Amino acid sequence: MQAQELVLRDVHVPPAPSLWPPAPGWWLLAVAVLLLLAAACAVGLWRKRRRQAWQKLFDEACAQASPPARIAAISGLLRRAARRVDRHADRLRGEDWLRFLDGKKGSDFSMGPGRLLLEGGYRREVEASAWEAVRDLARKRFLELMAGRK
Repeated sequence: MQAQELVLRDVHVPPAPSLWPPAPGWWLLAVAVLLLLAAACAVGLWRKRRRQAWQKLFDEACAQASPPARIAAISGLLRRAARRVDRHADRLRGEDWLRFLDGKKGSDFSMGPGRLLLEGGYRREVEASAWEAVRDLARKRFLELMAGRK
């Protein structure tokens, strides 16, 4: 018998997988990321519209005929909004009410222009500058209370 020579060949390596199309796991990850982005956009849009509705409600209350009526309407809105933070807050009177409206930030209601909320609804006339200061201060606090921030 004659010896046969065996021909040895190198190991055949298959080609590297292509990058496209991605594996199913990458598709699932992409869908999950898109869903998260869509949810974040929807929540942001919802919050923006809710804030705009609150601003519109406040501005409509400020469209009353006379400044004392406007101040009384603003005081009512602040009391309604205060219930979102503390359910007994709308029962506060006088200085306690103003201290609650001050919150942790300062003393704009108890020591500043916000004092007009105590007796402004009972006055015959209210100065325009005092009214504007109270309106701006109350609007800011109203939006904070409606958002649930003390």
